[in-house]
Amino acid sequence: QVQLVESGGGLVQAGGSLRLSCAASGRTFSTYVMGWFRQAPGKERDVVAAISRSGGSTYYADSVKGRFTISRDNAKNTVYLQMNSLKPEDTAVYYCAADPGTITTMTALRRVDYWGKGTLVTVSS
Repeated sequence: QVQLVESGGGLVQAGGSLRLSCAASGRTFSTYVMGWFRQAPGKERDVVAAISRSGGSTYYADSVKGRFTISRDNAKNTVYLQMNSLKPEDTAVYYCAADPGTITTMTALRRVDYWGKGTLVTVSS
């Protein structure tokens, strides 16, 4: 069982930056693939980024590639999403996700065992 708590959301102007954090409970954090999903009004929740257990492999949606960076610190049981050059279309509720599978099962199959409650990111133009 894993509990996930996001923080760092808020209001930012287009072109600005935010860093989201997700703190995970338990002592098995390093056994989970971690990811970030987002859901905008009227749209399906979809993957933004994912990172492997060791942090050696990452995945990014095309819409955020080159602007967002996912990272993790297993000693702190925390995963981060650094968001730069933000655009109004990035506005969404961002959810932290954990799963015992792989980057492929998380991103292609959308398999997620554990979700955070979400944090709202609003980007103004």
